[in-house]
Amino acid sequence: MRLFLSSYRFGAHVDRFVDLAGGPGPIAVIANAADAWPPRARESAVVSDVGPLRRLGFTVSEVDLRDYVGRPDRLAGALSKFSSVWVRGGNTFVLRAQMARSGADEVLAELIRRNALMYAGYSAGACVMARSLTGLDASDDPGEVAPTCGIDPRWDGLGFVDFAIVPHCSPTADGEPDAANPGIEAARMIEVCRSTGVPYRMLTDDQAIVVASDATTLL
Repeated sequence: MRLFLSSYRFGAHVDRFVDLAGGPGPIAVIANAADAWPPRARESAVVSDVGPLRRLGFTVSEVDLRDYVGRPDRLAGALSKFSSVWVRGGNTFVLRAQMARSGADEVLAELIRRNALMYAGYSAGACVMARSLTGLDASDDPGEVAPTCGIDPRWDGLGFVDFAIVPHCSPTADGEPDAANPGIEAARMIEVCRSTGVPYRMLTDDQAIVVASDATTLL
């Protein structure tokens, strides 16, 4: 199992990302966290992620989960052509719903567990890997799910890490998350996690969490 979970893109650890991917190769971009955005904004979001990956030498293609609703077998076939997947940020609840509608939650889980695919996700793409999406409504609107996806929001994540990820935390002078003043949205999420007993880890935009085999490392 190989996971690269960050607050914003590669953070300060692009070399670790490339190493975890096994070097540049075919990578699928999943941008469905941006599905509630206007079409031009969503298109720009995809372009903004494709460019940096291509500059690193990756061969990049978008896999749009909307094309595979109710067709998990077709999605499994499409993703089997890639050695890595890049899941961008946006609305975590929209991303989770699109994963459920397409069967991507189960397809990705199987590929990740077999180590057939390296999963990299930032912001929403990282947060969705927790067991629970508790507290994420402090920054992401669950109300966007029904009009965008046609289903109710789900509050369960994919369950690959046993803690919530709190992204975009303000850093201290030494680069660590500022526990006293993490930022308004991060503080709200932390408050909910504490009140409900959900363990969490804070990330600044320079940090990332790497899961390789059974080891979890904060970079």
